[in-house]
Amino acid sequence: MKEKLAMELKGITKTFGSVVANKDVNLQVRKGEILAILGENGSGKTTLMNMVSGIYYPDSGQIFVNGEEVVIKSPKDAFDYRIGMIHQHFKLVDIFTATENIILGIKDQKKFNLKEAQEKVKEISEKYGFLLDVNKKIYEMSVSEKQTVEIIKVLYRGADILILDEPTAVLTPQETKKLFNILRRMKEDGKSIIIITHKLHEVLEISDRVTILRKGEYVATVNTAEATEQSLTEMMMGEKVDLNITREEPKSPKKRLEVKNLSVKGTDGKMALDDVNFSLYGGEILGIAGISGCGQKELLESIAGLQKTLSGSSILYTPEDEGNQEQLVGKSPRDIRKMGIALSFVPEDRLGMGLVGNMDIIDNMMLRSYKSGHSVFLDRKNPKKLADNIIDKLEVVTPDATTPVRRLSGGNVQKVLVGREIASHPKVLMVAYPVRGLDINSSYTIYNLLNEQKAKGVAIIFVGEDLDVLIELCDRIMVINSGRITGIVDGKTAAKDEIGLLMTKNAEKEEK
Repeated sequence: MKEKLAMELKGITKTFGSVVANKDVNLQVRKGEILAILGENGSGKTTLMNMVSGIYYPDSGQIFVNGEEVVIKSPKDAFDYRIGMIHQHFKLVDIFTATENIILGIKDQKKFNLKEAQEKVKEISEKYGFLLDVNKKIYEMSVSEKQTVEIIKVLYRGADILILDEPTAVLTPQETKKLFNILRRMKEDGKSIIIITHKLHEVLEISDRVTILRKGEYVATVNTAEATEQSLTEMMMGEKVDLNITREEPKSPKKRLEVKNLSVKGTDGKMALDDVNFSLYGGEILGIAGISGCGQKELLESIAGLQKTLSGSSILYTPEDEGNQEQLVGKSPRDIRKMGIALSFVPEDRLGMGLVGNMDIIDNMMLRSYKSGHSVFLDRKNPKKLADNIIDKLEVVTPDATTPVRRLSGGNVQKVLVGREIASHPKVLMVAYPVRGLDINSSYTIYNLLNEQKAKGVAIIFVGEDLDVLIELCDRIMVINSGRITGIVDGKTAAKDEIGLLMTKNAEKEEK
């Protein structure tokens, strides 16, 4: 018996100028199934679903819902066909309650009744297992609560086809399990669910089938039960990829940084870092785990000399010869360089802090020299050699080394920045989300580069969002929540659930 289709796409093509985002894509979504759409950044996953949800309009191709061809020109059209998309970046009004956000924009003939709306929201919550306070304001909510509001918002409007874009990107392992249980209940209720993701282990856990896109084109759809991480990766990349991260034991680790009583006030007046204490050793990778905005950014910027710290904060650097310790608090990045301290920082904000968008790749290699006060009429031979080396080794997609950085994709900007900072032979290397936006092959190249630096005795701080990678790559993992350290665990013995609990735990201030 033929499976009933909730939706079918035929020959969908979408271009933006000369860039082909989707080319002749075919896709089928069955009723009562969870379909994962898998592909690297730039493979066209989100663009394809944005056409289904009415944000973009295809250049060519057909969309069928329940067997009938439809035209979707706006999100309202999508809702009329019972299609709802939950975006990675939430679209909520902070000062409104959960219920007010859920019913915002609904136009019907009946007089608005908040109490009736609250009852309907409660019914939906109970049916699928959501935990939601209908009167809670958005600004008081956690990330997972905000996501719950977004999902209920599309269910309230009657959606039978739900599209979730990277739904677990900002969730702890415990929150991810809760979400997956809710999605399974929806599936049992006959809903069709499409998940856009790049996390292979989650694809294998939650989906019934997987559709793979590569460079905007349809590759295949496979039954999840017959797939493995390796087989899915090979379809995504079009080649064999080694998915193993090696982790050697640190060799003769020596203390490089000692952070004591580090405190930083955020722009909102609240404590961004509150009495943080830890040590970092040469020849180790220290992972930092935590929900985005918990203080990781301020921690790295404080060490790099980019954050003003509160009185009593201390960051001591011990040189390789184990001579006199140097205090980094109160020093600017230029002061730190003048002291002869080789510290490299790959920030989260690539173009805002790391590179200059209007300058070409060669000039961005020379930035450190410019800042040291050297003449701008420098010999460009060595920087060009370095730029060409990074382009070759990290497979940066660019016409040549004279291309302005702003013309590169986010992933390629990332490669240029990571390559430049590693090439400066640092003793302390700090990287924030260094593989965000990179394909799997490039990600593993970066992991190998970090391991090479570790073997040379470099002290590395790695801020990451993928707990599986943190556990596989890092020697120790430090967990931060609301600006405080909630625990430091051994990478070899750490479990995802353990780290997840620490990410949500409220740390008590240690007694002095």
